[in-house]
Amino acid sequence: MREVGASEAKNKLGQPLDLVEQGEEIVITRHGRAVARLMPVRPVRSREQARAALRRIRERAGRRKLGPFRLG
Repeated sequence: MREVGASEAKNKLGQPLDLVEQGEEIVITRHGRAVARLMPVRPVRSREQARAALRRIRERAGRRKLGPFRLG
């Protein structure tokens, strides 16, 4: 993960974006302190994929006797 100062990111936004496009994460700092992170966009999952993942989580929790898993 690379760090880029806020002023450099502002003046040369294209360079950090090129790196992010290649899969790298960039941390933007101000006075040496991390204030933001640029990272590649992850593909959006469909509602059905999310439901399938939730079913798998509930099944695994049931097999491990962790009790019910409720969302919301």
